[in-house]
Amino acid sequence: PALALAALVLAAGCGSADQEKALRLYGKRNVNPATAKLLDNPLYQNVILPGELAERLRRGEEVYVYFFSPLCPHCVRTTPIVVPLAQELGIDLKLYNVLEFEQGWTDYRIEGTPTIVHFRGGAEVGRLEGELPEERYRSWFTAEKGAS
Repeated sequence: PALALAALVLAAGCGSADQEKALRLYGKRNVNPATAKLLDNPLYQNVILPGELAERLRRGEEVYVYFFSPLCPHCVRTTPIVVPLAQELGIDLKLYNVLEFEQGWTDYRIEGTPTIVHFRGGAEVGRLEGELPEERYRSWFTAEKGAS
């Protein structure tokens, strides 16, 4: 019985830690299991919440947003390319999880994932959709950054 109790406490502690990470990143304790698997992945830490994005757009800030779903196989392959590339180019690429925040599909006219949108002055000024070669992302980021 003591061993079973210890296992139960340990399991509850792990769940609680994941819930705290989910709260910190997503503003809620309960996330989809596919999202939960990403909570410790360093590529998925720069999350933007819907309210924060709306506020930044209202203020007219420049923001690059990567709309993704952890269930999207194209996103799974694209994230390890675009997140480090954006960092290399000095771009603060925010990640918007459309599995957790489904309103992103309609609010930002997302037709599929992955999609990267560049906003400036409260409006969309650039968009790149789909799984593409690294060089295509590099040239797009470079062109968008140069246009800023």
